[in-house]
Amino acid sequence: MAELKSAKIYGVPQLDGKYSVVLDMWPLEDPEQNRLYPFYDNMKQGRWTTTKCKKCGYISYPPVVACPNCWGDELEWIDLPKTAKVVSLTETMAGAPLGFDSPLIVAWLGFDKSHPLKHLFVRIINCQAGQLKPGDEVQFVTFEVPSIPIDVKKETKICDRVYYAFEPVKK
Repeated sequence: MAELKSAKIYGVPQLDGKYSVVLDMWPLEDPEQNRLYPFYDNMKQGRWTTTKCKKCGYISYPPVVACPNCWGDELEWIDLPKTAKVVSLTETMAGAPLGFDSPLIVAWLGFDKSHPLKHLFVRIINCQAGQLKPGDEVQFVTFEVPSIPIDVKKETKICDRVYYAFEPVKK
């Protein structure tokens, strides 16, 4: 059987190489398990993407499998701009959830007027407490999360996974 890949943990870690499905907070990113797997494949390439309806042009975030505007299912993947400004933030120094290091920083981001998203509540990583202030620029970044064993057609395969956050833009 393939080995589970460890990663710099930004969530619930593997326990001594054993996978604990009960504690797993990360999405299944495999085509056999998730119809939005291109979102995760794009993240593995460093791209932040979402879906746009080919019929009516509606842009959805998070990505969807059917347009919430016209119910069409002809969607295309588009790239999103990767920078934003911090509108507000909070830093949790104590009492962060299991598997999260302190400080746990989350921020309300504001995007450029041309951006399909106006705001997003997101985790900030690679940042020390007190380093980030409202008005600071942050950028999209991906990070590895623990791999997961997935049963596919009577075989177990290991699914390497990533997720996203934002980090301060280095000045």
